[in-house]
Amino acid sequence: MTRTLVASLLSVALLGGCSATIPTDPEGTLDRVTGGTLRVGVSPNPPWTDLPDGTGAEPEGIEPGLVRDFAETIDADVEWTAGGEEDLMGRLEDRELDLVVGGLTARSPWSSHVALTYRYLETVAADGQKELRVMAAPMGENAFLVELERFLLTTEVRP
Repeated sequence: MTRTLVASLLSVALLGGCSATIPTDPEGTLDRVTGGTLRVGVSPNPPWTDLPDGTGAEPEGIEPGLVRDFAETIDADVEWTAGGEEDLMGRLEDRELDLVVGGLTARSPWSSHVALTYRYLETVAADGQKELRVMAAPMGENAFLVELERFLLTTEVRP
């Protein structure tokens, strides 16, 4: 009887330690951007992303529209940073950005440095090759990535 009681108490104690939320964000990205500011890097690549001339002009295109819609679902404001892909990916790795868009595909050379979303759209390139459209997030921020992917997978995207 005593062994059973001790085993039961030990089991409860061990299971209590398993109450961690999964997936998690080691850096707390989803918690920070929800109701806050989503920092997004954007590299020009029409029609996916376009940077109109003019001070304070908001990015345009398919992906900036998706980002705005996603930000609305988590009650976040979007802060845009325009730049070249290499610079933006470095800033994403350094956690200065939360997301990078720019017409990226699943064949991105950055895939070993950042987390690419599940494809949200399949397109065909001029050479007839299938292209899987993705966005880039910080490596390891899995709760943020899952929330973004849920949004992308439930949103109809038209090129």
